[in-house]
Amino acid sequence: MSAAAPKPVEKPLVLIVDDTPENIALMNGLLKDRYRTRIANNGERALEAAGKLPQPDIVLLDIMMPGMDGYEVCRRLKADPATRGIPVVFLTAKSAIEDEQMGFDVGAVDYITKPISPPIVLARVNTHLTLKAEHERAEKLLLNVLPAAIAERLKRDSATIADAAEAVTVVFADLVGFTPMAAARTPTEIVRLLDEIFTAFDGCAADCGVEKIKTVGDAYVAVAGLPLALADHAGAAARFALGMGEAIARYNAEHGMALKLRIGIDSGPVVAGVIGKHKFTYDLWGDTVNSAARMESHGEPDRIQVGERAARLLEPDFLLEARGEIEVKGKGRMKTWWLTGPRPAA
Repeated sequence: MSAAAPKPVEKPLVLIVDDTPENIALMNGLLKDRYRTRIANNGERALEAAGKLPQPDIVLLDIMMPGMDGYEVCRRLKADPATRGIPVVFLTAKSAIEDEQMGFDVGAVDYITKPISPPIVLARVNTHLTLKAEHERAEKLLLNVLPAAIAERLKRDSATIADAAEAVTVVFADLVGFTPMAAARTPTEIVRLLDEIFTAFDGCAADCGVEKIKTVGDAYVAVAGLPLALADHAGAAARFALGMGEAIARYNAEHGMALKLRIGIDSGPVVAGVIGKHKFTYDLWGDTVNSAARMESHGEPDRIQVGERAARLLEPDFLLEARGEIEVKGKGRMKTWWLTGPRPAA
């Protein structure tokens, strides 16, 4: 069977806003071979067209229009979170310096005076579309490193991000015996294996409302209740831990392997924040983090060990098997439980 043909990349969409039919025809003729175009002949229709899906990639906006002028259209576009990121280029006969300054003040990225020069218009449109695409790639990279809420705060304010959270649940998971197994594999095989497994964990985290914090070697760390508070943080973490076990079972069945996962969970307060100025890391600190790590390291393969604080929160909705007291490095003797699954519905 032949491979499916790749989906063609759609051309960028340009919204042309002008109240003069001749100007619309001129701009549409200039752009239509390189871009998709959408037309609006007044300010109100421009706002409607900008909010319509698919959203335009750039707006070419006249200033002098009856009713709502271009300045007001731009103000409203920039005030709406849904359209704030669309670059606006003014195309206008108003050529005074104060008019240009007004255009930039309301949020435009460029100002082109009429009569237009087609090469200049095409070059400016291409430049701003390229800048927009690069900005979107940078945004995606930032979201791959930081939780969305933290990335948004970082974009608004460069001050240190540090939060104290009183009620979260931390999850540590580790692939048992991975190091000796990896020694017999090529680097490419190791990376592919971890990528497939951790990608499955990422999907499970998203489904359960859990935030991935980091991977360290063959270990995976996540938290429920940060950066956004979550009332059922312990339940979300428990569902995530059980889901990771199911993901490993699927991977083993598909690849004929016998990987085992050791998981530890505990609940309580943590401190969270962003470290670094050039390479960002969102991380957690505190006794709860240490306790969850110890629950994992002092656990058993294919089992989920739960600390006392997490057990109290989970007991109404999940099946827990008492392990009793164990000696925990750096913590002394601790009561722990095994999480075995959700309680059957009444």
